Amino acid sequence: MKENIIASKSYDFAVRIVLLNKDLIAKNEYVLSKQILKSGTSIGANVEEAIGGISKKDFRAKMSISYKEARETHYWLRLLKDTNYINLEEYEKLESELSSILKILFKIIQSSKE
Repeated sequence: MKENIIASKSYDFAVRIVLLNKDLIAKNEYVLSKQILKSGTSIGANVEEAIGGISKKDFRAKMSISYKEARETHYWLRLLKDTNYINLEEYEKLESELSSILKILFKIIQSSKE
């Protein structure tokens, strides 16, 4: 079976977000950690739901939710960086992965409209 790039990338990103959440909790940061955990893991969960979608409309709707969750995650990452909960290096690595996911999701959504 052919590897699904967006499913793989969003899952790997979710793993990194779970690990980031652990680090944030260790720093006694509970509110932002919960927010980024929810949005960052939701990206891949919605991709999985899209893959199992029963119609093209359902597929597109779930991919759109994934895209919105990725945008939200981008916000929380910037906030964590700007409040010094994560350093610039960690931010840049996560941001790079997230940017790649956002580009792929956008292309998927655009091409599923045709």
